[in-house]
Amino acid sequence: MLSFTRRQLLATAVAAPVAASAGETAARPTLCLFTKHLPLSSYKELAGTLRSMGFPGADLTVRPRGHVLPENVERDLPLAYEALSAEGVEIPLITTGLLSRKDPAARPTLYTAAGLGIPLFKLGYHRYRDFEDLDGQLARVKADVEGLAAISGHAGIIGGFHNHSGTYVGSALWDHWWILRDTDPQQIGFYFDPCHATIEGGSAGWEIGFHRLKDRLKMVACKDFFWERQAQGWKARMCPLGQGMVNYPKFFELLAASGFSGPISLHVEYKIDAPTEARRIEKEMLAIETDYNFLRSVYDRAFGAA
Repeated sequence: MLSFTRRQLLATAVAAPVAASAGETAARPTLCLFTKHLPLSSYKELAGTLRSMGFPGADLTVRPRGHVLPENVERDLPLAYEALSAEGVEIPLITTGLLSRKDPAARPTLYTAAGLGIPLFKLGYHRYRDFEDLDGQLARVKADVEGLAAISGHAGIIGGFHNHSGTYVGSALWDHWWILRDTDPQQIGFYFDPCHATIEGGSAGWEIGFHRLKDRLKMVACKDFFWERQAQGWKARMCPLGQGMVNYPKFFELLAASGFSGPISLHVEYKIDAPTEARRIEKEMLAIETDYNFLRSVYDRAFGAA
């Protein structure tokens, strides 16, 4: 009788996809909501809201001020998983603040998540601190990421390194690639964000970066922005999905052609004003629904309607 380790099973499930053979149906990406946007919900309320809005998956926050606090992860992550599963909502990834193996939450978080069958986690953010020592900083971040990857590989869960614009390490996609080039793809890969890649990469840089990273792409974040002249100069301002600078039809065409089948997380990062908190929450829920409708439209065109 054949037997498999957890790591072998995980590699089979989430390795870079290959074309389906004749008569088989290729795996489709799971659409998720980043649960940061529903911060006050209990696990049961969160599950019910996601189900009622039609989200198949949740990108669950497991970090300080998140739905699951790192110090309580061994107790609370199974409770969140149970509540979401009861409503038919998957957790294909969790968003953490983990930076290195030295973080006391690293082992409890990764082993608990892996034990529940959650296949992916997002790392936290490093920042560029000293532009006169870029090589030294990148080497230190690389060592931290490799140490965390070793734990995730042993636990049986894969990390995703997100490209955030600004002074975050990885905003330059070539640095992003260099940091991960020596790691096992079944321990850590890329979490691609076409919005932040467009902010830093303009008209073609995001596409060049995507092709550089796509073979190790594990998850995707979707948001949008436009350039706005402010008193301090030109600034990137977040906006509803499809109303900004990100070429989502082209991006999803490239994503589908690459064979990607990981989770796609919707982020609603733009400011929503209202005279009362109750009204603001109501408007935010409408914004999530509107953005999700746009996301599903480009998804269906690229991957085919379910």
